[in-house]
Amino acid sequence: MAIDVSRILDGLKTLRKRDPQFEIFGAQDHRYELYPVLSEDALREFEQRHGCKLPEDYRTFLLEIGNGGAGPCYGVFRLGEMDDGWTNRPWPTVDGLVGDLSQPFPHTRKWNKRPKFPNVDEDHPEFETLLSEHERQYMDPAHVAGAIPICHLGCNLRHWLVVTGREAGHVWVDERADDAGLYPLATLLKRRFTFGDWYHRWLTASLRAVGKKRT
Repeated sequence: MAIDVSRILDGLKTLRKRDPQFEIFGAQDHRYELYPVLSEDALREFEQRHGCKLPEDYRTFLLEIGNGGAGPCYGVFRLGEMDDGWTNRPWPTVDGLVGDLSQPFPHTRKWNKRPKFPNVDEDHPEFETLLSEHERQYMDPAHVAGAIPICHLGCNLRHWLVVTGREAGHVWVDERADDAGLYPLATLLKRRFTFGDWYHRWLTASLRAVGKKRT
């Protein structure tokens, strides 16, 4: 689905009016507000620096709606930022989470291949070191190369937008923090979600929840 700029801006205006107590999940954080839009020059500089091409619907969102803010879960990250579990910070300061955007996203179907843990018990003198290495391999940013984080769901669970490779343009769910791996966002009726699908789905559900009738 392409981004419908007017529908999104009107919808957010309605949500601000109809949900003043911010009862929709995550609204307490973003309060239906948006960050200022980015310029075309800023997007081109980002793409050149990272060797990638942002999906057109996401570009439209950044150029005409906002550089993050109101949206699914706790809101859309600003371009080049993500949460570290508590606050949003630029990627370079978030240790080992974002991969190389110029490289193709490595998955086309659900992935949850944990490395084999050495057969040692908790009393082993190197247990903590081995456990740390085990987690480092599972959370290796190479597993999300070619994708950018777009929001978090809480408890270190996140959504990613693929920008490079066969899955470019699709939203993936990251549940590695719950040992559930990575998988494409999908429903019984829809095999893949683009950024536009993802955002409009949240907007529609939120408007329904606050009692707005769709025409």
